[in-house]
Amino acid sequence: MSTIEDLPWRKSIIQQLHERNKHQHTFLELIAQNNKLFDNANILRVENVQLTVQNEQLRSSSGMAVGSKGDGKQVERIQHFEQKLLAQQEELTELHRRKGDHVQQIIDLNTKLQEKEKLLSSKDLSLSESTKLNNSLRAEITMLENNSKELLNLNQMLRDEHQALQLAFTSLEDKLRKAQDENAQLVARLIGYKAKDAEKMNEENDNFLNDASRQLATITMSAFGRFRKRNAKMQKELEEACRDMRGLSPDDFRDGAGPIYVDSRVPTTASLKFDAHEGEVYAVKWSPDRMLATGGADRKVRLWDVSKGSPDSRGVLQGSNAGVMSVDFDSTGTLLLGASNDFASRVWSVVDQRLKHTLTGHSGKVLAAKFLGEASKVVTGSHDRTLKIWDLKSRACIETKFAGSSCNDLVTADSGGSSIISGHFDKRIRFWDARTDASANDIVLNGKVTSLDLSRDGKYLVTCVRDDTLKILDLRKCQVVLTFSCDGFKVGCDYARATFSPDGQYVAVGSADGSVYVWSVMTSNVETILKEHTSATTATAWCPFGHFLASVDRSRKVVVWGDH
Repeated sequence: MSTIEDLPWRKSIIQQLHERNKHQHTFLELIAQNNKLFDNANILRVENVQLTVQNEQLRSSSGMAVGSKGDGKQVERIQHFEQKLLAQQEELTELHRRKGDHVQQIIDLNTKLQEKEKLLSSKDLSLSESTKLNNSLRAEITMLENNSKELLNLNQMLRDEHQALQLAFTSLEDKLRKAQDENAQLVARLIGYKAKDAEKMNEENDNFLNDASRQLATITMSAFGRFRKRNAKMQKELEEACRDMRGLSPDDFRDGAGPIYVDSRVPTTASLKFDAHEGEVYAVKWSPDRMLATGGADRKVRLWDVSKGSPDSRGVLQGSNAGVMSVDFDSTGTLLLGASNDFASRVWSVVDQRLKHTLTGHSGKVLAAKFLGEASKVVTGSHDRTLKIWDLKSRACIETKFAGSSCNDLVTADSGGSSIISGHFDKRIRFWDARTDASANDIVLNGKVTSLDLSRDGKYLVTCVRDDTLKILDLRKCQVVLTFSCDGFKVGCDYARATFSPDGQYVAVGSADGSVYVWSVMTSNVETILKEHTSATTATAWCPFGHFLASVDRSRKVVVWGDH
C-alpha cells in the first residue's frame, strides 16, 4: 500500500505550496519586522519611564537649585532632557501607528490565508472527484477497447464464413451446371432413342396396315355412325352455350379475363377445414382451374385440390428462405408467383413444381407480387419503399419505382400491364404508369392500407384500411364511393387481405377475432359473418366460379366456405 507522499496529487499540492511560499516570502519579513518593532517599543517604553523618573528628579532638584542658586547650566540640561523626552514620545506614537498598520496587514493576510485554504480544500475535493472520474473513464475505455476487439474478431469470422459459403456456392453452381449439361445430353440421347423407336413403330404400322386394310371397311362404317352421334351431341351443346351467352356485353370478354363467371353465392357454412402449414398462413389464391394455393410462415407454397370435398395435396413448392407473404397465378394457371420475407420473389411451374426464377434485388421484405399483364413480366412491392418491374426472359429488374413508403399490396389495373395500383404504410394509394417514373393522383385514406383487390370489370377497387374499414373506390372518378364497417370488425394485421366476389356484388375480409365478414356492394349491409377460425384471419380469396370462399388464419387453418 503506497504512502500519502507517493500519491501524485499530494506531490502536486506540496509543490504548489512551495511555489506560493517563494512568491509570498514578504509575509515572513513583515512578521519579523513586527516582532522587532514590538521589541523596540518595549525598550523605548522602559527608557521613557526612566527618563520620566529622571525628569521628575531633575525638576525637583532644579526647583531647589533655581530657588537657591539659579544655575543656568542645570536649566539647559533639563530642557535637553525634555526635548529628548518629547522626541521619544513622538517616536513611540509612530511605533504604535505602525504597529496598528502591521496588525491590520496580519488580519488581512490571515483572511487571505483562510480563503486560500478553503480554495485549496475545494481544489483537493475537485481533484479527488476528477481522479475518480478519470479512473472510471479509463476503465470504460478499456472495456470499449475490448468490445471493439471482440467485434473485429467476430467480423473477421463472419467474413471468413461468408468467403467459405461463397466458395461452396460457387462449387455447387459448377456442379449444377455440370448436372444441367449432363441432363441436356441425356435428353438428346433420349430424343434419339425415341426417334429410333418411332421409326420402328412406323415400320410395324406399315406392316399392320397391309394386314388391316381388309378390316378397315367394316370398322369405317361403325366409326361413321359413332361420329354422327358425337356431332349431334356437340351441336346441341353449342346451342346451349349460345343461349347462356345472351345478354353478355363485349366488355365481359377482356383479354386474360378467363372463363365466364356465374353469379356469386353468399357462403353460409364451412365445407372444408384443414391444417395447411406448420405455422401461420399468410396468403391464399385460387387458380383458373380451381386449384387452391397457400403460402405460410414455414417458407413453403402448398397446392390443394378441394373439389372432392377433402384436402388433396397437389404438391409443395420449395425454395423460399422465409415466410411467403403473397401468391399469384398467371392467366393460364401454369405459373405461380410468390413474394417472400427473404427480400426475394420466386416463380414456380405448377405442372412439374420446379423453381424457374428467383428475383432478388429488394433490400426489405417483399410483401406483394403480381404478374404484369403477360406471364413474362412481374411487379413486386417491398418494405424497402420501392416497386420493381421484372422481365422473366432476361431474369432482371427493368425498372424501379420509388414510392417513399412501404408497399403492403398492389394490383395491375389492365391486361396490358401498363397500370399499377399500390397501397402503402403512409395511408396512400398510388397509381403508376409503367411507362413513367412518378405516380399520379394519389388518394389519402384514414389508415394504413393493408390490401387491394380489383373488381372483374376493372372499374372498382376494394381496399382494407387499418382504421377497421373497407373502402370501395371508383377508378373512373378516383374517389371513395362506399365505406364498409361493422361493430366487432377489427383489422388484425398490416397484411390482412380483402377480396371481391367474381361478379363484384360482394366483398369479404377476415377480422382480428377470426370472423369472416361478407358485405353486399349493392346494399352496403353485412350479408353474413362466418365463424370458424380461432385466431386472426389473415387473407380471403373467392373462387373464380363464385361457389366457394377460402380463408386462412394465424393458427395454420384453411377454411373453404360454401352455401350448403
